Amino acid sequence: MAVAIALFGLQSGAALATVVGVLVEVPLMLALVRIANRTRHRFSRPEADE
Repeated sequence: MAVAIALFGLQSGAALATVVGVLVEVPLMLALVRIANRTRHRFSRPEADE
């Protein structure tokens, strides 16, 4: 994030998108992983026929 601000400037849209993107993306991904782990039992894996 600091690199984007240093390269593009504080008022740049690219720097803003970089900062907001990281701050939104990480909690969203963690929430999706938590949901996937909680609903794991709903999905069955096919048994291997060996």
